[in-house]
Amino acid sequence: MKIKKILALLTTASLTASLIGCGDTASESATTQEAASEISAESVNETKAATQEEDTDSKSVATSSLEATSAEERASIEEALNLANNEEVTWSYDKDADAWVMSIVTAVANAEIEDEEGVSVCVPGAYIKGIDTDGDGVEDITSGNYTEDVHGQLVIDYEAEVTSSNGQIYTASTAPVILNTGAAGYSSSSNTKASTSYASEGYINVSCGNRGKNDTATDENGNEYYTGDAPSCLVDQKAASRFVRYNILLGNLPGSTEYWVSTGGSGGGAHATMFAATSNSSDFYDYQIAVGAVGVYVNEDGTYDTTVTIDGVTYDLSDGAWGAVAYSPITSLYEADMAMAFEYYMDSDYDFNTSFQQQMAKYLSEEYMNYINDQNLSVKEADVELDINGDGDTDDTIELSIEYDETKYADTNGYGGTYVDFYLAEFVSNMQWYLDNLDYADGWTWFDEDGNALSDEEVAAMTSEDKTAAFIEGRYAKSSSSSGGMGGPGGGMPGGHDGMKGGPDGDMTGGPGGDMTGTPPDMAGNNETSEKTEGEDRSFANADVAANSAGDTMDVGTPDAGTTQSAGSKTDSSNYSTYEEMLAAYQSDVAEVYEGDKYGNVIVDLYNPLNYIGDEGGTDPTWIRMVCGASEGDISMFNSLNLQIAFLSSGVDADIEWQWDGGHVPSEILGNSLALTVDTMYGEYVDGAVKITKAAAESQTENGDATEATGTDISSWVNYDDTSAVSFTLADAVSYRTAGASKSTPGFDVIDYGQEDYVFGDSETDARHWSKWVLKVLEEHQEELEELFNSGM
Repeated sequence: MKIKKILALLTTASLTASLIGCGDTASESATTQEAASEISAESVNETKAATQEEDTDSKSVATSSLEATSAEERASIEEALNLANNEEVTWSYDKDADAWVMSIVTAVANAEIEDEEGVSVCVPGAYIKGIDTDGDGVEDITSGNYTEDVHGQLVIDYEAEVTSSNGQIYTASTAPVILNTGAAGYSSSSNTKASTSYASEGYINVSCGNRGKNDTATDENGNEYYTGDAPSCLVDQKAASRFVRYNILLGNLPGSTEYWVSTGGSGGGAHATMFAATSNSSDFYDYQIAVGAVGVYVNEDGTYDTTVTIDGVTYDLSDGAWGAVAYSPITSLYEADMAMAFEYYMDSDYDFNTSFQQQMAKYLSEEYMNYINDQNLSVKEADVELDINGDGDTDDTIELSIEYDETKYADTNGYGGTYVDFYLAEFVSNMQWYLDNLDYADGWTWFDEDGNALSDEEVAAMTSEDKTAAFIEGRYAKSSSSSGGMGGPGGGMPGGHDGMKGGPDGDMTGGPGGDMTGTPPDMAGNNETSEKTEGEDRSFANADVAANSAGDTMDVGTPDAGTTQSAGSKTDSSNYSTYEEMLAAYQSDVAEVYEGDKYGNVIVDLYNPLNYIGDEGGTDPTWIRMVCGASEGDISMFNSLNLQIAFLSSGVDADIEWQWDGGHVPSEILGNSLALTVDTMYGEYVDGAVKITKAAAESQTENGDATEATGTDISSWVNYDDTSAVSFTLADAVSYRTAGASKSTPGFDVIDYGQEDYVFGDSETDARHWSKWVLKVLEEHQEELEELFNSGM
């Protein structure tokens, strides 16, 4: 699903018109509509194929517009970023975790904002003999005599082994490196010391800061300037990975230079995905060169050199990932408005806040159908282990498309087809997985059909089928530690839409387990497993993920910033008094973005991972796992589905997990964990590694202490005659989504509300617009939409 510079012609006329100026917006829009109508699907596809061919050719001879890196500059960068030459670096020892933690150091030679371009590393104690303080190569400070932070170099024990909690075996040279990608809401992350979360697993844990969309800096004349545009977040994460890899090669740090796993949540999940998808892409080299990253330079002929030479041996230095675990990745934003509008619009009973929003959703849904159908997507049933076409086997390759037929698909507002069949199959499969793993539930209280709590003996005797029936009938109360879910940047899910129209008993605001109404209100203070160090306002409620993988908390978005309002708003825009004014802003903003940045790149294209998956100019990860809350409202489930399709098409082992009752950035549940994923993939893809299987469940033998059931009865909604093969309809699936995913208003700037845009909005100034698709709809349907805009209807 390569969409490199896809459909660029669709808004060419729009951009031209907006460059002329605001002027006569109505006449400019008419011109744009007329020009756009002349662009056929055939010409778009031809253009897409041509640009992809050009990209492939150019990638093989990628060149820089920057001056060549001199030998002196190169030597200076490599000397400065060699930890052995750093006179300020210190190491602290955590006795409880048996881990050494490096102080924050700057990861680049020419940092623009040092507080956000640093890196810290946590190393399992088993790999370290101690700290050499006098340069003789022998440890002077060990875990036994450590008293306070100490300057010096690690003395690494390359013979030592660590066996993870799942039975995988690692050494100081084979240990996976976990890169925590912050960038919550695509914003800056202050440098933070690495968490000890994964020390017992034998992993090297890396925390890095990053610049982001809310950043400003001061130039040499004292003038403040904005510097937060994409791809700053990603560039700083790539630079940090080069720094750590370089020092591993130098022998300053333990760890593998190959087995890197990116992970993060929300905006961090987006960057974990993009970090993996854009591995070693030259599109990002100029940005890294500008900040003085190690191992990326410009040759005299303008080509790039991504090597370092150590003791006469030349090594290629990667800036990518072997694998990724992305929690609620808010990407790709390119199609996100359309995808979420489409998901909401398929719920024929959804009550939009305004008629304007409903019409926007309708038109964006049409655009999404055309967009998907232009991609010529397909998926092998065997790759996803799903019988998508319902023929009783998984032997087929399914061509994926969206159909529109008002009569045939009346219960989903006319939309159906194999693409949404795949979506439904994933939903059903993920619910089935949840039901099949209920034996891992710990501390739940189970009830009989009369509402009485079961005895310990009755709970111990429950079969898997008994638990499935009890779950579907709502006869349970979860333990507080297993409720799952968390609030993303700017807050958790709201109470949202009133009722699940068409869902169980017509109401699913509580969701399964009563957990869909909300998640913890912010990201602060919810991780009790990780020690807070510097940057105490940064946290991550997912107890299985390092504390510093989420980035800084912040106030963003709805309802006071940007055009999109909160779920209950009846106002279409807080910043524009007229439709004409809003349209002019869209035209101007989109034109500015698509003019390109100082390197000639369009940031929307740079931040679309679908452009890079399978691209010959880079390398793909070996595997990726994307964990989303099925009831989250920050992005459509279609986005992770599209990513899975793209990765699978490129030969990547790609899995998506839509947690049945999970909110935004859900916790790991029912026996799963990041460590289990990493250890399993290591066993699968590394020669000689241990083959890992999930440990058997320790079935519950004591009932919980809840006094009443809090589960939602979904028995009228789900067919569970056979508990090993439950089912429900597409209409019910999208009703489930709209019931829980009403954080932002669908069909109108879903992503332009200050959280996932590249530039903040505020109560007086809107976030910068960049969606060509929204602009296309605003222009082509101006006459109708203008009448509805802020009409109170």
